[in-house]
Amino acid sequence: MLTSDSCPSENTQTTDQSSFWNSDSLHWDEHRIGWAIAGGCAALTLLISMFSVLQHCRNYTRPHEQRQILRILYMPPVYAIISFFSYRFFRTYDYYSLIEAAYEAVTLSAFLMLLIEYVANTATGHSAEKALVRKDKTRLLFPLCFWRYRPTKAYFMYTLKWSVLQYVIIRPAVSIAGIVTNALGVLCPAGPYSIHFAEVYLEAIDFVSISIALYGLLLFYALTKEELAGRRPLAKFLSIKLIVMLTFYQSFVFTTLEGRVIKPTEYWTATNIANGLTALTICIEMVFFSAFMCWAFTAGEYKTGEKTSIGKPLLDSINYGDFFTEIWGSMRFFFAYALRRPGTHTPNRDNRPDFGEAFGVDGAYRKPLAETGAVGGIGGGGEFPIAIRPRTSYDENIRLAPYPYTSASRSASNLDVPV
Repeated sequence: MLTSDSCPSENTQTTDQSSFWNSDSLHWDEHRIGWAIAGGCAALTLLISMFSVLQHCRNYTRPHEQRQILRILYMPPVYAIISFFSYRFFRTYDYYSLIEAAYEAVTLSAFLMLLIEYVANTATGHSAEKALVRKDKTRLLFPLCFWRYRPTKAYFMYTLKWSVLQYVIIRPAVSIAGIVTNALGVLCPAGPYSIHFAEVYLEAIDFVSISIALYGLLLFYALTKEELAGRRPLAKFLSIKLIVMLTFYQSFVFTTLEGRVIKPTEYWTATNIANGLTALTICIEMVFFSAFMCWAFTAGEYKTGEKTSIGKPLLDSINYGDFFTEIWGSMRFFFAYALRRPGTHTPNRDNRPDFGEAFGVDGAYRKPLAETGAVGGIGGGGEFPIAIRPRTSYDENIRLAPYPYTSASRSASNLDVPV
């Protein structure tokens, strides 16, 4: 009899040998048919994604953009391969699902970084005033539409970037905590939901974290949709978001059917079957999503006639140092903001960071504190009052020049309206 502090077992005591064939004939039961379908779909997904990845690697002409695209293109094969193993080794399904979910954080963050590069690219040939400063104070998206924000404020840009990048830290941490608590027998992913088990706390943390990340992405898209026109931003976003939504909702549906429509068998509990159906459907869906991403993230726009090597793009895509640089830069800015360092608050308009600096886009320029008359920067001694160094672009044309906060320009663009 189960108590409030006991968790039901997800697996039966009977052990399935899981051999696909014996000396007599193939074992073509439902489980092994699903095994073959899942494996075939995972292999097909891998082939489609490899074709798209190699196209970008051989035409690696805009590394800052394509580095993020490669990370996004890895999503279908990562999901398909892990789902195949979670179907094949269904008794350890929970461990595989936690690893799978961690890559979702990488994909969402890479997508934000890609959008930033797209916006920076639109500033080529004209000033940032035309690209961004024309965006006046406006309302946040639902459900925070009762608050207004001004996009040109650096703290807003840092906050928006941090809203997405925080998921890179929290989601893997949740997965690690889930693996540890599951090994200790206190996770209880199959229910019941109880304060006595870790699952309810980890899911609550994950829900809040991903909600903030998706809100930040939608807000940035709404802010810059004019600059993103022609780059298929909606198709790119849907190719990622639909994977996240489908995997969540179909898992919810199959879990709901446990004990009602889904019945246990000799080797599989109802939970095993629900998890297996979730893994199988993911393997099938990833075939279509890999093809969709191949179209949404086409390499055609990067072709120049000269082929590039494959090694460097692949190494760039698995080097996540840029994520940590952005996270560290945002944390230093917030620290300076909390201490009211010069240039981090509205009153000192001539010294505050602009869009280019907030996002680390090459071309941003700041006056040293000695020139502005401010003192006591983050490091002292005339350093810049913000905390990050702008990225150096591989392409000299990908630049977002800073908006000069002069009296004339503020008057012309009505930026002197009090917030």
